[in-house]
Amino acid sequence: MAQTFMTTDTSRNTALADAFTRVRDHTEALSAALSPEDQVIQSMADTSPAKWHRAHTTWFFEQFVLNPQSPGYVPYDPSFSFLFNSYYEAVGARHPRATRGLVTRPNASEVARYRAHVDDAMRTLLADPDTADRLDELVTLGLHHEQQHQELLVTDMLHAFAQNPLAWINGGLAVLPGWEPLPNAAGPTRFLERVGGLVGIGHTGDGFGFDNEFPRHHQVLHPHALANRLVRNSEWLEFMHDGGYRTSKLWMSDGWEQAKRDALDAPMHWRPDGEGGWLTVSPAGLAPVDPSQPVRHVSWYEADAFARWADARLPTECELEAASDELPEFFGHVWQWTNSAYLAYPRFRAQEGAIGEYNGKFMINQMVLRGSSSATPPGHHRASYRNFFQPEKRWQVTGLRLARDL
Repeated sequence: MAQTFMTTDTSRNTALADAFTRVRDHTEALSAALSPEDQVIQSMADTSPAKWHRAHTTWFFEQFVLNPQSPGYVPYDPSFSFLFNSYYEAVGARHPRATRGLVTRPNASEVARYRAHVDDAMRTLLADPDTADRLDELVTLGLHHEQQHQELLVTDMLHAFAQNPLAWINGGLAVLPGWEPLPNAAGPTRFLERVGGLVGIGHTGDGFGFDNEFPRHHQVLHPHALANRLVRNSEWLEFMHDGGYRTSKLWMSDGWEQAKRDALDAPMHWRPDGEGGWLTVSPAGLAPVDPSQPVRHVSWYEADAFARWADARLPTECELEAASDELPEFFGHVWQWTNSAYLAYPRFRAQEGAIGEYNGKFMINQMVLRGSSSATPPGHHRASYRNFFQPEKRWQVTGLRLARDL
C-alpha cells in the first residue's frame, strides 16, 4: 500500500515523524473532555472504552514496529499485549472484547504513561532517516489505524453517554464540546442520471490505501440515477409517520425480526420530547432533531426499508465511487450504506503475517459503506475507502443516499 504522510524529498522522515505526533496528539485531544470514569465504561459488546482505544492504538506501534524493529526496546508492560490486542490471532491470546469495560487497571493515567513511553521510543526510531524510510509504510498503516479508532472512540462514547439519564436533560452530555455538523446542500432532492458503462474501481495507487481497496479493477455499471443529497431527518419523520417501522413488506426478514425484537420506532439516539417532537444526542450534547440534517444512526436494514418505501434502492458501492466527485455531501456528513456486500475485490490477496488479518478475514456477512462521517478525523477519507459493518448495527454515524434504476 502507498503512503500519504510522506514526501518525496529529503524531509520524508521529518514528515512521517510530524504526522506521527499530529495523529497521536489528536487522539489525546478527543479524550480531553472525558473523565477517568468516562474512559473505563463499555456500554455494549460492540463498543470499547475510550481508555482501551488509547491503549490499543499504542500497542499496535509497540507490537508491530518497536518490538521487531527497535533493538533494545523494552515493552512498557508485557501483560498489555494480552489486554490490548484486538483480533490478531497470530500475535497471541487476548482479553475478550465484550468485557473490555471490566479492565479497570491499568487506569487512564497509566495508559497515558504507556502512550508517552511508546511515543518517545517511536520518535527516537523515526529520527533515523534510513529507519524512517524503511518503516514508512508500516508506520503509516498504524497512523491510519489510529484514525479509525479516533472515530470509534467518539461513537463509542456517544453510545455510552446516551445510556446516562443526564444525557437527556439540561443540554445533555458532550463527548466533543463545541462540535457542529457540516452545512448541508441546499435545495430539494434531485436524481442525477448516470449512463453507466465500464468504470475503474479501487485505489489508484496515489496515496495511502487499506488492502481492501486493492487491486484496482473494472466494473460494468448499468444506467442509474443517484440522489444529489443525503436523506434528511424530515424525510425520515415522514417514513415514521407513514408506519415504516410497522410495515413488514418494506423490510428484509432479518431486519423485520430485529425491528420487532428491539421495538424500533426511530433512529438510534432519538427520543420523544413529550410534545410531539423528537430529541437526539450528538457529540455536542442534547438538541431537538433538526429536520434539515441528514438522518444518522440507522442500520442497513432501516436504510433498505426506507429506500423501498421511497420507491428507490440503496446504491452499490461502485456507483457511489464512480460518482463521488460529482455528488454533494459525499464526505464529512454520514457514512452511506450501500447495497454491496463486503467482499474481496478480484485478485485480492491478504498480506503475509499478522498484519494480513487487518481486513481480509472480515470479508463476510457485512455491508459496505462509502464516504465519511462527521466523526471521521480530518483527511481520513477518499473515494475508494470501504467501511463495513453488519447490517443491524446502528451506533456509527450512518445514513443513506437513494438510487434508482433507469
